[in-house]
Amino acid sequence: MTASSQTYLTSPTADTDELRAIFAPTFTKIADGSLARERDRTFPHEQVRWLREARFGTLRIPVDRGGFGASLEQTFLLLADLGEADANVSHIWRNHLAFVEDRLNAPVTDTNDVWLDRFLAGAFIGGGWTEANNVTLDNIKTTVSRRNGHYEVSGAKFYATGSLYADWLDVIGRGDDGDLLTALVRADDPGVTLVDDWPGFGQRTTASGSARYQQVPAEVGDVFPATERFSYQAHFYQIAMLAVLTGITRAAQRDGSSALLARQRNYPQGLTEVPAADAQLLAVIGEVSAEAFTAGAALTQAARILDWVAAGRVAADTDNEHRRLIDAEVAITQAQLAIIAAALRATTIVFDALGASGVSEETGLDRHWRNARTLASHNPRVYKARILGDWFINGEEPLSNIAALGRGGQGN
Repeated sequence: MTASSQTYLTSPTADTDELRAIFAPTFTKIADGSLARERDRTFPHEQVRWLREARFGTLRIPVDRGGFGASLEQTFLLLADLGEADANVSHIWRNHLAFVEDRLNAPVTDTNDVWLDRFLAGAFIGGGWTEANNVTLDNIKTTVSRRNGHYEVSGAKFYATGSLYADWLDVIGRGDDGDLLTALVRADDPGVTLVDDWPGFGQRTTASGSARYQQVPAEVGDVFPATERFSYQAHFYQIAMLAVLTGITRAAQRDGSSALLARQRNYPQGLTEVPAADAQLLAVIGEVSAEAFTAGAALTQAARILDWVAAGRVAADTDNEHRRLIDAEVAITQAQLAIIAAALRATTIVFDALGASGVSEETGLDRHWRNARTLASHNPRVYKARILGDWFINGEEPLSNIAALGRGGQGN
């Protein structure tokens, strides 16, 4: 297919193996220091810079416009690879990649050409949607007001993931007429205050804390009606988080295997003196590998269905868009149940293959469970099986259970 005459989306052209070969060296460098950064709460500014220099943020931009031409499946598989290297760094990219996807779905205009040029030049986008104290989109406090030929943004946000690494912040607020607007503001503006006060026990260097805005200017071309965000936005945000969880599950297998090989002595009840030869301990690692396989398979299948949604946009198939979104919601909800269960089980049972040394802070195996548990808590998994059952039995549309502007996993 060719590009839609109305958007920047085109059919993917990238090769998965080639993409992995391009980014593997950078992912390996990022993995090398991930344990020390986690232990010391060192923010990965350098690692984010490496990815920007490698043009990771342009994965989805078509080749003829200067990007890699990757599919959504390829993008999320790479995000999982990055999550295996460092779950914090992978999560940091979620908001950026989502805003790129939004602009690719936007009409071809001079203003949006500017945004593509910014992405290609390495500009990085952080998040600023969610507000604390149970504020929802219905009673949002942040304002985006028209002032003398531009806009001004004032308000406070939380869960501002990636904000400390960003050039631009994607902020949602209410306009003068009461409609919701998204405004892109410069992170280094004097009216912006970013605070690392994220209190979670996992994902501790994602800069998911507070952001305050005091009369921060936004140009007219950088403000968009929130209702015009791309139709599969909530699905994109959800599956990006599932990609990180998939990477964590693989990291648990990797680090658990290394720890078992390094174990020098076994318990008296063991089957062999050498732990790495003990069939019961080997079975634990085998089970962890099966959980990693489950997560990867679920991620791949869900991402392919989301590519089908994007393909409908390329073909301007508006008649079937709603049905495609339903199929995506069902698949990603199923993937959420499978991947979260796999990640939490893998990061828990891996300790059964190890001795007391497995809980050493020097080893840092606990970070995989803490990070997985934190990501899993961003979204109400407890409701998802019911929603699926209601769809399959009663035909109750699952799309009715997500907000039209939902982030797909950004709540308290």
